[in-house]
Amino acid sequence: MLSTPFRLLFASVSAATVVRGWYPGQDAPGLKRDTAPPGQASAFAFDVSQGFEIQEKTSLEEAPTLEFTLDNGSPHSHPYDYERIGSDGPLLLQDTHLIDIFGSFDRERIPERVVHARGAGAHGYFEVTNADFAKNYTMMDMLSDNGLKTPITVRFSTVGGESGSADEARDPRGFAIKFRTRKGILDLVMNNTPVFFIRDPSKFPHFIHTQKRHPASHLRDKDMFWDYLGSNPESLYQVMRLFSDLGTPYGFRHMNGWTGHTYRWVKEDGSWNYVKIYAETMQGVKNFTNTDATAISGSNPDFATQDLYESIQNASYPGWTVYAQVLSSEAARSFKYNVLDLTKDWGFDDVAPVEIGKFYLTQNPRSYFAEIEQAAFSPSNMVPGWAASADPVLQARLFSYPDTHRYRLGVNHKQIPVNAPINPVANFERDGRMNVNGNQGDRPNYLSTLSKIKLPPRTYTDEAHQQWQGGAVASLSAVTEIDFDWPRRFWNSLSEQDKQNLIGNVVGHLGAAPTYSVRQRMASLFYHANATLGQAIAAGVNVTVVDLSFADGPTWYNVTKNTDNSTVNY
Repeated sequence: MLSTPFRLLFASVSAATVVRGWYPGQDAPGLKRDTAPPGQASAFAFDVSQGFEIQEKTSLEEAPTLEFTLDNGSPHSHPYDYERIGSDGPLLLQDTHLIDIFGSFDRERIPERVVHARGAGAHGYFEVTNADFAKNYTMMDMLSDNGLKTPITVRFSTVGGESGSADEARDPRGFAIKFRTRKGILDLVMNNTPVFFIRDPSKFPHFIHTQKRHPASHLRDKDMFWDYLGSNPESLYQVMRLFSDLGTPYGFRHMNGWTGHTYRWVKEDGSWNYVKIYAETMQGVKNFTNTDATAISGSNPDFATQDLYESIQNASYPGWTVYAQVLSSEAARSFKYNVLDLTKDWGFDDVAPVEIGKFYLTQNPRSYFAEIEQAAFSPSNMVPGWAASADPVLQARLFSYPDTHRYRLGVNHKQIPVNAPINPVANFERDGRMNVNGNQGDRPNYLSTLSKIKLPPRTYTDEAHQQWQGGAVASLSAVTEIDFDWPRRFWNSLSEQDKQNLIGNVVGHLGAAPTYSVRQRMASLFYHANATLGQAIAAGVNVTVVDLSFADGPTWYNVTKNTDNSTVNY
């Protein structure tokens, strides 16, 4: 039964509705109604990108030309003042200036890269010098004409160290190049070494963990470091390069770069060849000895960063000559090494390099964070004429690299200016955090028949050129005798002084591993590569070597091979 007050309210509402046609909620927000007198409002449109464009221009202005403001653009009298009660009272929550500066400061750091956290970079250009050769193998637009210049950003880095670590630590160096081509972004994510420690992608997180810090002590651990390397002998060639003086290059300007991975150059008709890219420094290769690297890491841990920045600042622009090594798919079948194996080099006497261009670094970043720390390189950024091979580590990197950028920088990281293509982007990817470039406007966000997007012609298909046969294999590579070919070639290429430096560098590091079996196993692998090398290291770390033998055979099998060890057949 309705209460007396409610009956009276209901009666009054009903009477008003009958008399005036009024009902509850008639004037609620969202209901259509005309509140402006006719002719009083005029048409008005505002470009919502105006603020972004003004702030971008403002970032180029010098401080004396600007007036201090808060983040919302409001003028503020002094950056140091804050609000409190009297001379000894508490702060006031209404002090939005103080809240904003701490809120911003507390969030200045984004997650550092899991690998390659320590780095430096610059901008410049790549210029084609041998288009006639390149056009025999690829339809890449950026290689189509001699003299064609493509703007680039290059980032050099160490691999294992944290962001604040010394940039002269013994470590491979990352050597990543972002090409802003007329057909999109191409990233070459290279290293200063032609090979790497792994060829099985699932080993990568394990390997990196051993190069970083022990989960209990939070210290670098020699046992952990060498236990992994000794149980994965396919890494030996890279280990030897790392512990030679090549492992401590004289800054970033005096080192070469390699793609390491095998890629494919593709022509308009779909025909393709395997290709590797090599960049040779014009400054000459120059390295520190272990003693010098240790000293410079202590006295100036930013040596490589400073050397690069100051050389460009002084107009001594560093340059590299770029070469291509091309191998047909037919030749790859009989090639000495498996072309999909990242632990194997293509020697220049195996596959001759041919010059295709040069690049120079001519411009330092105005803001390191904006232009280098936020730079996102990924081998998945490819352009027509450049394609991935079936190298399993490369295949994994096609996912892993853009995924880490989505985590570190956000799903819209390609809208950050340093990562943005210089040709129009039009697709159906929308929204997400920090979408700042217009979100592709009011175009349809699906493949519409009402407002059709133009579709470029398919230039080629792979169906006749890349075919595989087999079941789903639980794959793990096998150690064979061929895995010791490059360690022997490398050892034989060294001068007597370089050999002694390699031995001394290994002994100094491996000798600090406390576990005898770890030291013995590693020394035995060096011994299998070369008796003189192995005996010298064994004597230096106080172990006796064990004779090892490895059969010939394929790197990967077409069937699942079970093992309790890190690799098959070892």
